[in-house]
Amino acid sequence: MNSQNSAPQTARAKIVFFVWNNLPRFLLLALIALAFILAGAIKKESALIAADKEDGLKQERPPINAVTLALKSGPIHDRINLPGSIEPWTTLSLLSKLNGTIDEVLVREGQKVKTGDVLARIESEEYRIAVERAQAAYNLAKAEYERDKSIYSKGVIPTADLDVKKTQVETTKADYENAELQYSRCTITAPMNGIVRRLDAKVGLQLSVGDPIGEILEIDRLKAVVGIPESDVTAVRGLETVDISLQALGDRTITGKVHYLSSSPETVARMYRLELAIDNSNGEILPGMFVRADVVKRTVPNAIVIPFYSVISRNNDQYVYVEEDGMVEKKMVRLGIMEKWLVEVTDGLKAGDRLLVEGHRDVEDKQKVKVVKAALDMKELTL
Repeated sequence: MNSQNSAPQTARAKIVFFVWNNLPRFLLLALIALAFILAGAIKKESALIAADKEDGLKQERPPINAVTLALKSGPIHDRINLPGSIEPWTTLSLLSKLNGTIDEVLVREGQKVKTGDVLARIESEEYRIAVERAQAAYNLAKAEYERDKSIYSKGVIPTADLDVKKTQVETTKADYENAELQYSRCTITAPMNGIVRRLDAKVGLQLSVGDPIGEILEIDRLKAVVGIPESDVTAVRGLETVDISLQALGDRTITGKVHYLSSSPETVARMYRLELAIDNSNGEILPGMFVRADVVKRTVPNAIVIPFYSVISRNNDQYVYVEEDGMVEKKMVRLGIMEKWLVEVTDGLKAGDRLLVEGHRDVEDKQKVKVVKAALDMKELTL
């Protein structure tokens, strides 16, 4: 039979022929579509079953024991705690002002001294003789000047000769005063109140001008020196006082007055030197002691403050639970500054809310709880 005669000639025949030839494809597509429909129905039914099961568990689960805290506004401080050390208010190095040999040493290292106390003496005989010689020259010049002055009034000597005599008086007087000054320097005295930190002077030591004799520290008042990070300089600049604690004295806290803040960093770490003036009239604090400076950068007077451990973090979200009529509600919060174990809540809570501070990690939103303790103040949580 001719192939052209076997092909369908009518439209109906063509449709029947197309359907017959593609029937397996249509059946496959139908089966795939049916599979998707059945999968969706099964998934939906599974979700409904899981939800019903979860609701059943919630209803069957006994209430979680919880502790709540009634929130109220209060102050919180943005502070940093920085290390530092104690330095003497003044460190004074004593240097020899003349040549000579140490004849006597009257103090020891660690001894307290007052202004004018004798520390050591230099052999003075040579300087005493120089004083007597200068004094004699001065007395002679003055006597000659007085004699010529009386003659000059009678017109016996010229004015120039009298001027020469007057100049000699002034010159010898200056030499005499200089000799007395050098002689006085043979007695080395304390220029200020303080403590002898180092004593280089020893009996028999030959000194030249500029040689070290010792070092005195002023410790009636001291400096607590703290390095301030660059990011906190602006906040520290407006402070007048800073509390510091000294570990060596049982973590005693004292208040230092801001004395000086450097205008440029003094270390490779770009720390700015802050000096705090401290009274030490009783002498208990010693140079070299380590301190911790509690620097309060900013204070928020009326903030909602909660324990940081009551906040739950999941991914980028932070939330807490509050209780009302025995049921908890999840609250998204935004946090601010921290102070020790407390944190400021800038958004999400208000005064009067009852915050879950215990049991909050075992509950879910809209779950019932049993409040075993309702704290009205933050201090009750630390008992």
